[in-house]
Amino acid sequence: MPSASASRPAAISVPADGALAVAGAEFAADPAGVIYWPEQGLLAVADLHLEKGSSFAARGVLLPPYDTAATLAGVARLVARYAPRTVVALGDSFHDGEGPARIAAADRATLAALQRGRDWVWIAGNHDPDRPDGLGGSFCGLLALGALIFRHAPTGAEGEIAGHLHPVARVGGRGRTVSRRCFACDGRRAVMPAFGAYAGGLNVRDQAFDDVFENLAFTAHVLGDGRLYRVAAKRCLAD
Repeated sequence: MPSASASRPAAISVPADGALAVAGAEFAADPAGVIYWPEQGLLAVADLHLEKGSSFAARGVLLPPYDTAATLAGVARLVARYAPRTVVALGDSFHDGEGPARIAAADRATLAALQRGRDWVWIAGNHDPDRPDGLGGSFCGLLALGALIFRHAPTGAEGEIAGHLHPVARVGGRGRTVSRRCFACDGRRAVMPAFGAYAGGLNVRDQAFDDVFENLAFTAHVLGDGRLYRVAAKRCLAD
């Protein structure tokens, strides 16, 4: 899991202004790891991986069972901040297909409160390809809005906003390195960071990102303490 340290990334970088442009659409990129599209009143969040703790526990790997509550509390803070008309969860919202059945009553109530008065869209992921029963909202394989396509796994298509890869930037300088979750974006497509409390990460220098962007021609918008930092992908460190 990326470091939770609040220290500034050590690489020389230019502080971002919080804007992220994809295929002509402008988003507010929040350092918590979500994007907000003011024109549509849309908040997008990727890879919640709810009930990952209980999924591991069922296999005998004991983790503190608080990830779902912590993740939803983070979503709630952002919903309160942006008051979106629509929330889009970009797949792998649950860590496995049985996750919706295991969710605690209190967390179920939190989800219901988050959905009240707005549209909530669950997008299918590889961990959760089926509709989560009894948890409200609508369900689809992808969501197309104008020139944009919201989906789980990136294909490299123009106008695509996806998750799945859990991008992490590793930056170095002054004798130390820091790994942080980040947005990966080249202005034509974007991959969002994983939001889930227990979600891991994949280094942006991995081949999977080159398959999406080609030749590392993208920027890592690194999540910092209350702000983002822009670092060219080619300047990020490999593992």
